Amino acid sequence: MTAETQTGRLRAFFTNRPIVCVLAGLCCIAWGGPYPGIKRGYELLAVGPDDITRQLLFAGYRFFIAGIVLLALVLVIHPKAFNIGRRAVGQLFILGLTQTTLQYVFFYWGMANTSGSRGAVMNGTSTFFAVLLAHFLYRNERLDFRRAAGCLIGFAGVMLVNIDDRFQIGFSPLGDGNVILAAFIFSAASIYGKELSRHMDAMFMAGAQLTVGGFLLLLPGYCSGVPLGRVTPEVAVVFAILIAISSFGFALWSVLLKYNEVGLISVFSFLTPVAGAVFSALYLGDSIGNWRFLAALVMVSAGIILVAKRKVAKAPAK
Repeated sequence: MTAETQTGRLRAFFTNRPIVCVLAGLCCIAWGGPYPGIKRGYELLAVGPDDITRQLLFAGYRFFIAGIVLLALVLVIHPKAFNIGRRAVGQLFILGLTQTTLQYVFFYWGMANTSGSRGAVMNGTSTFFAVLLAHFLYRNERLDFRRAAGCLIGFAGVMLVNIDDRFQIGFSPLGDGNVILAAFIFSAASIYGKELSRHMDAMFMAGAQLTVGGFLLLLPGYCSGVPLGRVTPEVAVVFAILIAISSFGFALWSVLLKYNEVGLISVFSFLTPVAGAVFSALYLGDSIGNWRFLAALVMVSAGIILVAKRKVAKAPAK
């Protein structure tokens, strides 16, 4: 099989609309797991809300190891992907700095000052940011009524599953505000990564940016000499799950963005906060109303369908 044939088959697979929707959905549901995972990891290691250095160490180990795992996999299946120029090295550094380091500085800081379910809601704004940025950057991704309605319905569902019985939801600048900022950085960096993936292997790109970003997150902890804490078997299990979600999740997300519209892939991010709320309820005891969850699931699904549905070309007038 020639390289051109293999590339063509790969493109055909990752542009098949039903397959793309299933993979993007599974990826975003899996990304709901880190919400309770991070909170549980903090509890096991006694990482407090103001313990920023150890929060960065926690994130750094997770992403650095995840990046190494991906790069090792790429080295086995596609070693030529490592043949990149100096410009690409600089681009990967910028991607790692933004998509991993800066995003997770604000994300982990925010999660330390809010609940798992509320953090999930605020992180749902990443879909809005991605769709809006794509509107200005890509001619074929203009924001029309269908996409706008889908985003609004999806986000309304995300909020519904997390409000209290009095239909109120508070706002914490240090908690919720930082998670929203992290969501914006992730959206902008994802679009930058989509452009980079045009001339480099998407899995290699994901592994490299995770390694760079994770290493930068580790620096403050190592410079200060503060240890992360005692790694018990339960802590190791939490890390293993978070590393697996990060490595394969980022790799799949990068490939999907490489071959598809930003708006189509990003809308599935609405599943992440809903899944995060459910996982937080199951593992952390955060409460969610059953009827609200069902209603939210319907609304999120409706929003995704609106955005993912192909436009039907009008027949020419006779």
